[in-house]
Amino acid sequence: MLAIFKREVRSFFTSTIGYLIVGLFLLLTGLFLWVFKGEYNIFDYGFADLAPFFLLTPWIFIFLVPAITMKSFSEERRTGTLELLLIKPVSVWNLVLGKYFGAFFLCFIAILPTLVYVWAISSLGMVPGNYDLGIMMGSYFGLLFLIAAYTAIGLFTSTLSDNQIISFIIGVLLCFVFFAGFDSLSSIVQSGATIQYIKGLGGKAHFDGIARGVLDTRDLVYFASVSVLFLYLTQQRLKHLYK
Repeated sequence: MLAIFKREVRSFFTSTIGYLIVGLFLLLTGLFLWVFKGEYNIFDYGFADLAPFFLLTPWIFIFLVPAITMKSFSEERRTGTLELLLIKPVSVWNLVLGKYFGAFFLCFIAILPTLVYVWAISSLGMVPGNYDLGIMMGSYFGLLFLIAAYTAIGLFTSTLSDNQIISFIIGVLLCFVFFAGFDSLSSIVQSGATIQYIKGLGGKAHFDGIARGVLDTRDLVYFASVSVLFLYLTQQRLKHLYK
């Protein structure tokens, strides 16, 4: 697994894709938070708070994560190198996990520079350093769990076709349904209990819970379960393709 992980990370940063993904993420968040007028602009928001960042970032990663994972197995299938990997002394699970952690690591690297936003928010406040550290840490923690689920979904969709564009489109669609689909679906029902139940099936409700600074084990189990489910589906898909 470690060899596959190193291979994936090396492939990202020996080509332009790793730098492009990180740069694009930082460019988009920077423009929306500090330049473009609107609901995500921190100056328009009126509070020295990173809430707009954590509202915006899950939507950006809906597109960026499938862009990272789309080539994971699609490219391997197209070039015929997947068969070579599968005949090596490495299990399918280790292959899947190596690629999974490689893609997740790139997303983690993209998030790290945004810690400068925390410093900026601290400096902008009327009282320097006057922000809720618990909510800030919870929001970053929730974002990592959300990205972990996105990555597992994107990895699975990369096994569905040897065309990277098709894998990307399906990945974006599934990530959107996972994050916001159930939340939107709940708006068409009337019962309060049913609304909460449907919302609970989606990632947004659980992300919002962690982002409030409350580490509920139900939220953590939810994201872990979604990640494991799609990693299992990825493994089964590969076994079906090359059994």
